[in-house]
Order: sequence, then C-alpha cells, then structure tokens
Amino acid sequence: MKEKGLSYLLDEEDETSDEYAHLYFIGKFEDREVIYDTVIYTLRLEHESELYEIAEQRASAHFPDYKKITYAEDENGNLETLDPKEEEIGLFMAEVIMELEEDEAVKVQEHVDLDAESEFGVGLDVGLHREKITNEVIQRFVKDFNEDTLSLDQTFYSFQTEDEEM
Repeated sequence: MKEKGLSYLLDEEDETSDEYAHLYFIGKFEDREVIYDTVIYTLRLEHESELYEIAEQRASAHFPDYKKITYAEDENGNLETLDPKEEEIGLFMAEVIMELEEDEAVKVQEHVDLDAESEFGVGLDVGLHREKITNEVIQRFVKDFNEDTLSLDQTFYSFQTEDEEM
C-alpha cells in the first residue's frame, strides 16, 4: 500500500465493478493494528440482490421442480436459449421483482457490518448510498472509518429497475 501510495489495495482475484469493490486496508481493532478484508457496494446493488433472493425463494416455493437458472453461452459468446421451464421460472421471478419494486417492499440503508471471526483479518461488509464505488468513495470511507468519523445515512431506500433501453 505504501509503495503504491494508497490507503487500500483492491483484491485482484475478485472482479470490481462500478457498484462493487473488494479491498484490504489497515486499521485499528481492539487496540491492535489489523487488516480489514472489506466488500463495499452501492445500496442499489444490495437492493437488487435482495429482490432477486426473494424472487428465487418464491419461485422455489411455487415450482416443485425449481432449479436455479443458469445462463450458458454458445461458442460465439451469445446467451443460449432457456428451456421452456427455465423461461417460465424466469418470467415468474421477473413478475415477483416488479411487484416488490412497485410496492417498495424491500428497503435498504447504509451499514457497516463487522466480522471479527473472518478467515483473513477483520471482515467488513459495507453498503453505501452512492451511484458508484469510485477510488474517491473508497478513500473517503477508509479515512473516515480509521478516524472514527464515519457517519452513515439512516434513511431507508427503495429503488426501481432502470430500463437500459431507454
């Protein structure tokens, strides 16, 4: 970290996106220096994940022969067509998600969950109300966390799926 002049290092084995990062940083825990093994993501991503999880649970209850949908690619990198049962399950899950969104049934808020029993260092699971998880967002989080000045927004948020074709 010092060599690169950074307050953190990204986990190069985990894929980073605009809404998710897996990183490590050094800080204090119970009066000793530790490495924090941290995942940080947007509340929108957490919201989508929770919607999908609920839809999967409802699909497994609705379809006795439910199996998780797996998307495969053909030799050209295009997604292969789902079989009729997978198509039916996918449509059911999409309807569940739309209904949950419409009712604003799932709400998320900023949080930092600490796991002192993590395999490597001290685990942190962090959800922030940001459009993107950028270098600046990560640096600000690490600084505020280490200086004990982190202030989390206690508001509960619900999101609507954005139509990418628009």
